[in-house]
Amino acid sequence: MLNTQGSLNLGPYSDLYNLIVPKDNRFRQFNELCDGFDFIYDELKAKYCPDNGRAAIDPRVMFKYLLIKVIDNWSDVDVVEQSRYNMEYKCFLGLPPEQTEMIDPSSLTRFRRQRLQDAELMDKLISQSLKVAAEHGLIKSKSIIMDSTHTRSRANRRYPSEYLQKLGKELRKSLYSFDEKVKQDLPEKYEGEDLEKAMSYAESLVEAVSEMPLSRLGAVSKRLNLLKEAIDDIRDHFESSADPDARTGHKSEDDEFFGYKTHIAINQERLVTAAVVTSGEAADGDYMQELIDRSRANGQVVKEAIGDGAYSSNENLEECETKGVKVIAKLNANVVQGCRKDDGGFTFNKDAGMYVCPAGHMAVRKSVAKAQNKKGKKRAAQEIYHFDPQKCVFCKQRGGCFAYNQQSKTYSVTIHSEAQERQKEFQKTDEFKEKYRERYKIEAKNSDLKNNLGYDRAESYGIGGMVLQGAVAIYASNLKRIVRLLTEKNGK
Repeated sequence: MLNTQGSLNLGPYSDLYNLIVPKDNRFRQFNELCDGFDFIYDELKAKYCPDNGRAAIDPRVMFKYLLIKVIDNWSDVDVVEQSRYNMEYKCFLGLPPEQTEMIDPSSLTRFRRQRLQDAELMDKLISQSLKVAAEHGLIKSKSIIMDSTHTRSRANRRYPSEYLQKLGKELRKSLYSFDEKVKQDLPEKYEGEDLEKAMSYAESLVEAVSEMPLSRLGAVSKRLNLLKEAIDDIRDHFESSADPDARTGHKSEDDEFFGYKTHIAINQERLVTAAVVTSGEAADGDYMQELIDRSRANGQVVKEAIGDGAYSSNENLEECETKGVKVIAKLNANVVQGCRKDDGGFTFNKDAGMYVCPAGHMAVRKSVAKAQNKKGKKRAAQEIYHFDPQKCVFCKQRGGCFAYNQQSKTYSVTIHSEAQERQKEFQKTDEFKEKYRERYKIEAKNSDLKNNLGYDRAESYGIGGMVLQGAVAIYASNLKRIVRLLTEKNGK
């Protein structure tokens, strides 16, 4: 049962926050910018029973816990424990200063699974953050910058091993900063790919550190709990839970990953204006129009779209013309998909520079057929992508694509269409060159999401969980950026 009054009772000692937590505190600014996150209450109240059952924890409080967890990189256990005595957290959560009884950490898991499974959550949070920025006069640009970033799935035997070793390394480093002599009391490091051995090492490390007095220090305790949470998660879910939505994608020709892609658009102010989560093999260019449409729906004016060669297909160029959007993307002869009436499900992977067939197999090499003009018949230059016929023979999707007696399998694309010829002339102009230089901004945004907000690894299985993780991380990133822009605007 949810409190229908929609207000939080801070208690008689709430004035202490005015003395302890300064007005320019980041979390205090978040609260003021978002009116105490009342929009979260309004969005989620329908998912609670209004008059039956025991009193539920206010959804605004639960959502704020998730923001703190993402921004300061806490485990569920630690974010609850920190909120017991961290006054900036308590002020942000709207809890009385004297309150010592906190929620059970498992409540955060239930909140994520039961209250936040909303397909439109991403757009709602982005739209709300852009609304706040617009109200403060922070958005002046009329262009968006597009790219994608990858996130590894949890259902990957190699990556959990690497992740455990990474957390173990951070735990050991925190111990050494206080006393290097503890090294002799710790188990021998494991640096291989075997998950069982990595689990055994991590459990031994947790057992050894837990018995040390140093484990009670904040810096050590934080990393110890993160490692414990990772061990429990892998033990409980990894072997019994697959990730049916994750797929293999390619960061380069010989560097692949298993997981998801998040296709992101930001404006010149570096605020995320739209995001679409897909499986890892999805082609970047296929989501250009959706990013433009969602950005506009979220309140961003879009007159220009900046991106790399993946977005310069003939189809995208023509569609953007109808929408009044100028494309600032360099032509790449390898991404001219629009010149074929039927692409057969083949997609171009810009990082590897190769096409991928509908079954997910990447071409092994490519060649070029030069333009010809024989007997009055013109043929434009083509790039020919060659696939491994040994894989095609046993492919379940070979029907209509490959016959047993074939010696090879190729896929050809015309290098330039008329629309791309016009784009070729445009990219020679000073206007194009100047605006294209802005593309670096989205690389910085991707780095912030992955390195500072935990977006390098999926926290749960399935695309629904990935969308939720992305929504919270992107919203946190936008709030941080808004606070920084306001500080710069006010000259502080």
